[in-house]
Amino acid sequence: MSDQMRQMTVHESGPLAEVMQLEQGSVPQPAAGEVRLKVEAVGINFADVLTVTGEYLTRTKYPYHPGMEFAGTIDALGEGVQGFGVGQRVACLAGRGGLAEYAVVPAVTLVPVPESFSAAEAAAFPVSFFTAYHALKTLGQGKEGEWVLVQAAAGALGTASIQLARALGMRVIALASTPEKLEIAKKLGADVTILQDDPERVEKVRAAAGGKGVPLVLEVVGGKRFQESLDMAANRGRIIVIGNASREQASLRPVELMKRNLTVTGLWLTSLMADAEATAEAVKGVTPLIASGQVKPQVGPVYPLEQSAQAFQDILDRKTTGKVIIEPQR
Repeated sequence: MSDQMRQMTVHESGPLAEVMQLEQGSVPQPAAGEVRLKVEAVGINFADVLTVTGEYLTRTKYPYHPGMEFAGTIDALGEGVQGFGVGQRVACLAGRGGLAEYAVVPAVTLVPVPESFSAAEAAAFPVSFFTAYHALKTLGQGKEGEWVLVQAAAGALGTASIQLARALGMRVIALASTPEKLEIAKKLGADVTILQDDPERVEKVRAAAGGKGVPLVLEVVGGKRFQESLDMAANRGRIIVIGNASREQASLRPVELMKRNLTVTGLWLTSLMADAEATAEAVKGVTPLIASGQVKPQVGPVYPLEQSAQAFQDILDRKTTGKVIIEPQR
């Protein structure tokens, strides 16, 4: 094995095609409590894009090696690592460093994957499905038979949310930008599908939920559309804010919440994963559904490492469905 590897590096914020650089680096060695992975697939999230462009929730420290969520095979163990072995296939939520042929990560970030999963499927499930579970249950307190509104329904989080909601006995209204994306949502179990730019979308969503609005809204758009999420919600509804795909700031007047007893809750997976109890609950809720095949990661387009900037740009331009995957070993 060579002591050199290829990796994506970002030295400053700016246009994706200009700042994402494919470079040579040294193959890292695991320290105590760490393992080294031969990275086979990296799941790309909108958060990855915002981190590279310097727009994420936390300040990006450069040089930065992108890739929050990835899967591969353990090829070296650091001192004191127990419960994992060389040759084992795992996924991980390391937060950075996945866009490389090899990566060193803390063993506590590893997630065993079903034998039936491909590397791409293994890289596609942790962020999307754990986020969806926390949105629907931990924070959203979704109930069987209750309506939930899923925005960007054909994306990685949207497809995970639809499947999990259906597995939990909930009813789903899906919004997406094209008829083709709505068809994906429908095949995954959405009860009602509506184009997100339909001029009567607010009225149609409220009507689909019995005329009273939706009890639970998974809000990922932000900006000017945030007001629509409030308008679509039922009285005493819960709006879970997960993302900001519009990249615009939303405004909120608390008096609007008071009038209809609405609740707006923010969700950030990174901080939730630091809560051992919440993480254990999510693992307990998601793992059996994945193992039984009731829910399945939806793998979208696959890119080689050298096309990482294009993959990121395609997500930004809303050209993709499912989880975008980059394969460093291609």
